[in-house]
Amino acid sequence: MYLRQKAIDYAYEFWNKRNPKFYNFDSLGGDCTNFISQCLYYGSIPMDYSPNGWYYVSLSKRSPSFSGVNEFFNYAITNTKSVGIKAKVVTIDKLEVGDVVQMLQKGDVFHHTLIITKITGKVPELNNIYVTCHTNDAKDKQLSNYYFKKIRFLKIIS
Repeated sequence: MYLRQKAIDYAYEFWNKRNPKFYNFDSLGGDCTNFISQCLYYGSIPMDYSPNGWYYVSLSKRSPSFSGVNEFFNYAITNTKSVGIKAKVVTIDKLEVGDVVQMLQKGDVFHHTLIITKITGKVPELNNIYVTCHTNDAKDKQLSNYYFKKIRFLKIIS
């Protein structure tokens, strides 16, 4: 069962530093999805060690879905196993803390992943959702302060 508060607690602990148990992907294109995967893992989502799963053991023994934006998305929305991330694409009003946001800021490929760590209104909107992330490290940054061409919202269901 996904423990959203544990995922948020982890995000707050490591938003501006790197957990030495995981490789820092900043020099390899960004650490954002790797960080979000860590948050979800520490939120009690068990890793899926199958060949096309969602897992991290080391830099050389990990799944693309653990650190790649689009690989994460494709895995999360198609996973039907009892382990690993399961998610569905939802509209903004269905979001809650612990859910995930992905952005396309330039080009035509989504390339940034963030976790929702705070919502201040009754109905989630761009101006009352706050996210935490790596790469351009941020803690509780208002979602409306980001530039994006496209955005997608992932409801984490397990």
